[in-house]
Order: sequence, then structure tokens, then C-alpha cells
Amino acid sequence: MNLAEQPWTKVKEMLAARKPVAAILPCGATEAHGPHLPLNTDVIISEGMARRAAALLSELDIQAYVLPPLSYAPAEFAAEFSGTITIGASTFKALLIDIARNLKAQGFACLAIANSHFDPANVAALREAVDEVRASGVPVAFPDFTRRELAQTLTEEFSSGACHAGRFETSLVIADRPDLVDEDARRSLAANPASLVAAIKRSARTFAEAGGPNAYFGDPCSATGAEGEHTFGIMSSMLAAAVHKAIDV
Repeated sequence: MNLAEQPWTKVKEMLAARKPVAAILPCGATEAHGPHLPLNTDVIISEGMARRAAALLSELDIQAYVLPPLSYAPAEFAAEFSGTITIGASTFKALLIDIARNLKAQGFACLAIANSHFDPANVAALREAVDEVRASGVPVAFPDFTRRELAQTLTEEFSSGACHAGRFETSLVIADRPDLVDEDARRSLAANPASLVAAIKRSARTFAEAGGPNAYFGDPCSATGAEGEHTFGIMSSMLAAAVHKAIDV
């Protein structure tokens, strides 16, 4: 259920009921994702994860609203590519904290973060914001897929670190918004096995320095909608489980 599509009266009634209400915030970015995927790829993935998690929570008798997404985030690695819009980590962090405070004041039981934008500065800001929000007394559900134990539950390409606009992300977009995938461009792309994770450890600061001159890593040509839907299932299940744990139902 999308919060922004509801009248305020319905939200008020839901919050006044005795059942806990969670708010799921999709976090993405506006940044280059190869020549075949849209700039809002991360937003698409995070929203898809959030919708599926909300459906799973509904089956557990937990109401969850999906908030309007955050479409701007720190994205310095892609800053050299046209269309990318990067913001400061402090700006992003402050916005998250303000959203959490507003939700707490209204009576939401939990803030859940659906994130699929893994720029190091963005992940660091998210972790800091989550710690501060929790310290203020707001339960937060945040499955951090960059942590090894969670990363290993996803695809082999994701675990390899060569996964920006490659098979992993392209499969997810095909599963949710196939109309936004440039299929001619996708099928023409050779696999790029360069690992972003390894490059970051070598102090690379941009996609080009990391070995991705066209803003993609991995093998987009091998992507499938079936793999994307399977991956959505894993990610949304983890998010739903994190919400369930956070509100201690």
C-alpha cells in the first residue's frame, strides 16, 4: 500500500488501530547504470523489494505502508556520467533522520529501509543514520546487503562484487520494469568481470578507475526475469523478517 496514494484520514485510522503499522522507505539513487538500464534502476529495485515485503507482512497481519522513495543519494562513483545526481552524505543522513522523527511522532511502529544503492558513501551514511534513529527510540529494520552474511544469500555475481548494472541488477529490472530495459543495448554488451569491491579496496573512487568505463560491471547479457524475481523473493523476505523482528510482534 503506497502511503502517498492514501488520504490522510485513512492513514490516521490505520495508526489509531491496535495493530502495529510499519513504514517502508525505498532508498535508491539517480545514477548511471550502463547503456541499457535507466538512471532510476536502484529506485526501481528498492520499490520492488518494498512492495513485495509489504505483501509478505500483510500475510503476517502486519500493516505496512510503502513511502515515496528517496531518489537522490551520495553517488560519487558515477558522478562523471551524464544524468547522475549526487548529494552530500550529511544531507542524505539528515533527511533520513528527519523522516524517522516524523514517523515516530505519528505513531508508526517501525521504519524499514529497502536499499539497493551500494555506493560506499551511501552505505556509510545509512548505517550512521540507522544507529542514530535507533538510539532515539525508533525501531529500524535495515537488512544491509553489503554485509557478508546477507550478500552470500544473493547471486554469485553479487557476491563477486562485479554487480553494478550487470546480471544481478538487470535481472531485477527485467522482473519489475522490462519496458525500461534497452534490449538492443543489453544484448550487445560484453561481460565485464571487474569487481567493484576489489577496486574500492584498491582506493578506486570512480567507476572508470574501477574498470567500468561504461558504468556497468558484470554480465547484463545473461540477465533473466526469472532470476530477478527469485532475487526479489530473497530480498523482500529478509526485509519482512527484519520488520517482524524490529516490532517484536
